[in-house]
Amino acid sequence: MNTSLFISAMLTGIFCYLGAIESPWLFGMSGGFYIVGRPLVAGLLVGLAFGDVKSGILCGLAVQAVFIANLSTGGATNSEITYAAYGGIGLAMATTRNPAIAVTLAILIGQTFGLIFYNGRMALYSFWNARADKAAEENNDRGIVLNHLIYPQITTFLLRAVPVFFAIYSGKGLVNWLIQSIPDIVTHIIQVLGGVLPALGIAMLMAIVIKSNAHLIFFFAGFVLLAFAKLSMIAIVFIAALVAYMYYLSSNNHGAKGVKTSETSKDDGSHEATVNTDTEYEDEDLF
Repeated sequence: MNTSLFISAMLTGIFCYLGAIESPWLFGMSGGFYIVGRPLVAGLLVGLAFGDVKSGILCGLAVQAVFIANLSTGGATNSEITYAAYGGIGLAMATTRNPAIAVTLAILIGQTFGLIFYNGRMALYSFWNARADKAAEENNDRGIVLNHLIYPQITTFLLRAVPVFFAIYSGKGLVNWLIQSIPDIVTHIIQVLGGVLPALGIAMLMAIVIKSNAHLIFFFAGFVLLAFAKLSMIAIVFIAALVAYMYYLSSNNHGAKGVKTSETSKDDGSHEATVNTDTEYEDEDLF
């Protein structure tokens, strides 16, 4: 038995459980799903587990860029990000430690096995919820605690930590065999596509954030400062904050002038201009 791989796979599985949206141990969703469950943080933790923090962060950065615009609407999701992060990065760290391979494996795991276990968890939770409701009707305190707290956490651990552990510990040989068996041109294509997918994720985020074509000016200005002026990311963040504040002040001043010109005015009682407020609120049902 490979003791080192066993410990690394076990730690990765535990981290995957702690990053679950229903895990309460790290201040709920604040420290769990929104921090430990993110691919970038997962890369750091998996890198620590495998003893190679640099490679882990690089893999986490690549996977985070792909899922940066991942949204779950109404509980429906197209990929389970926590499985994708720890499964994909963990397998990549156990084999090639290549960020492109990590991206490919993360998408494969997140959109197949991740969704299967995610939906299976929801189905089991409905079973525990029904039992908890029944216990509440019978004033059974022990039944409420077991079905509302204990059993769901055991279910989450079994459906997250165990599959990720076995995927990394048992899948290392399969991934290595696939990488060694497929032609070099296929491996090169996977690496190229793995490099394109983070750009696709950033483009999806831009489509959500950028509301006007004028905002693209700020994006290209930041790109020029990074690519050609060779400024560090920290310097660009400070410049961006300054520009954003100036843009905010400029927008406020422009809006204030517009309000002043439309206010009610009187000239010695000779005439009075009124402001039409009929369209001030778009949805009357809200007020």
